[in-house]
Amino acid sequence: MSLKCENIVKTYHEKDVLKNICLEIEQGKIYGLIGRNGAGKTTLLSVMTAQNPATGGRVTYNGMPVWENQKALDHLCFAREISTAPSFGVSAMKVKEYLRTASIFYPNWDAQMAQQLIKLFHLDVKKRIAALSKGMLSMVTIIVAMASKADITMMDEPVAGLDVVAREQFYRLLLEEYANTGRTFVISTHIMEEAANVFEEVIIIKDGTVIQKENTQELLERSRHISGSAQEVDALCKGLTVYRETKMGRRKEVTVVMEKGQELAGGYDVTIQPVSLQELFLALCGEGAVE
Repeated sequence: MSLKCENIVKTYHEKDVLKNICLEIEQGKIYGLIGRNGAGKTTLLSVMTAQNPATGGRVTYNGMPVWENQKALDHLCFAREISTAPSFGVSAMKVKEYLRTASIFYPNWDAQMAQQLIKLFHLDVKKRIAALSKGMLSMVTIIVAMASKADITMMDEPVAGLDVVAREQFYRLLLEEYANTGRTFVISTHIMEEAANVFEEVIIIKDGTVIQKENTQELLERSRHISGSAQEVDALCKGLTVYRETKMGRRKEVTVVMEKGQELAGGYDVTIQPVSLQELFLALCGEGAVE
């Protein structure tokens, strides 16, 4: 089972927010979707789950188009931040009413799991959506995502409003559910260091284009931070793809991502260090050279 994007374009006010995206989400993996604000993460997730129509291209689940196709949509869930704006009509609902409504949309809804998570998060289901804190809203979003039991479940910034304890609970819950069911998860987040070991694959999106999709550990193993004299660094990095150069007088720092099978040459007076997922993201999606 897989979810495929084929040349997806999304245009708002004559601006392409998504640009010819080709992407496959395979069954039984946890993906991390990372990118700067405005890069197109939320738009991509909403198009992939038919909450937003694509301007061009198509999205399919096991070969079936997802747009206006309930048979395909029954396998998908996109749990996004809940708006408390009155115009969206959910502010006046109590949490229990909101969850009851959500259960109607997902044929495999697990009411028992929903109740367990309500207790885990100490959530007051009698409160109205409009009265919830940002953290509580995140908890409701997580409950919908997990209890949906959808084969491919997507979450947009699910831990943004949670404290460190609740975030740890979420990641433990995510890994347990993944191990027990083999469900596929796509998690969009800007809190990368906590999640780096959770993501089997990482998808990096920049300016509406997917610039990297790879096994997280393999990508990090090919990436290095190199520092030293500009002359030595330039000599070592000749022929390599270099990101985010930083110059301080005669000293230079760069991040490189080597091709598969490629290795750094020896004999240069430089410092070579591994990079974290956050550091790599900054190199790939930052502003470029820094003087």
